[in-house]
Amino acid sequence: MFGLVQIIFSQIPDFHNMQWLSIVAAIMSFSYSIIGIALVVAKAIGNGVIKGGITGVSAPSTSQKMWRISQAIGDIAFAYPYSVILLEVQNTLKSPPPENQTMKKASTVSITIVTLFYLCCGCFGYAAFGEDTPGNLLTGFGVSHPNRLVDFANACIVLHLVGGYQMFSQSIFGDADRWFARRFLSSSFHGVHLPFQPAAWRSKLFRICFRTLYVVSTTGVAMAFPYFNQVLALCGSFGFWPLAIYFPVEMYLVQRKIVPWTSKWVLLQLFSSVCLLLSIFALVGSIEGLLSHSTFK
Repeated sequence: MFGLVQIIFSQIPDFHNMQWLSIVAAIMSFSYSIIGIALVVAKAIGNGVIKGGITGVSAPSTSQKMWRISQAIGDIAFAYPYSVILLEVQNTLKSPPPENQTMKKASTVSITIVTLFYLCCGCFGYAAFGEDTPGNLLTGFGVSHPNRLVDFANACIVLHLVGGYQMFSQSIFGDADRWFARRFLSSSFHGVHLPFQPAAWRSKLFRICFRTLYVVSTTGVAMAFPYFNQVLALCGSFGFWPLAIYFPVEMYLVQRKIVPWTSKWVLLQLFSSVCLLLSIFALVGSIEGLLSHSTFK
């Protein structure tokens, strides 16, 4: 069902037509986050004791503890994936004020709010569940809590994922459309007559085919690897260093004309190298987690 809905929404032309969907996704995100935080705080208070320990979740061996740490780093990296669509979103802004100033202010506010939510979910969730903390906090509430509230929060997650999927896929869709138009010099539209619609719906044949196949393939991959934290860590480790670290650092070096081997250049390159090592560490740990949880082992 999720894939079918995404096939329909994937025909949205570009970012400029997605304002309403992004607003709905943001409202849903706030809703289920607040519900989740409220539930774990209530559970922690109801327990009368703070569960867990300062060393985190225990592991049967040192190597398993290391793999779990690497997966956690990947999960944290995935928690801030907005760098993938930052330039596309900035391109939709109007000036004045300049787009970069508006985007800088929006990024500062959003990162602050998101970090606060993440810390509350992580800290209170661990205090409430301890060693049994689930990857998705809402799955930790059984019949002991209002099922309707949990069901509503899960519905908000689904609606949020519908909008989030489209936000992150639109950059890929846009690149594919531009590549096809340049490669084959084709920009013709085709009309499709839909039921109960007076006018024909116009779209490009390549857009319909490519976006449909993209949604089908990603939905199939998601169904084949139903491991929550491990898949998030894998995605986070793949995209964190090149998109959130290397690309911005290199842009800054070129824009500010920083001379190689100066103190600032060395510090930035050292910072980029350390983040690269962390990404590799998280990638290896997430792959190990997928293999250890896979039924095809």
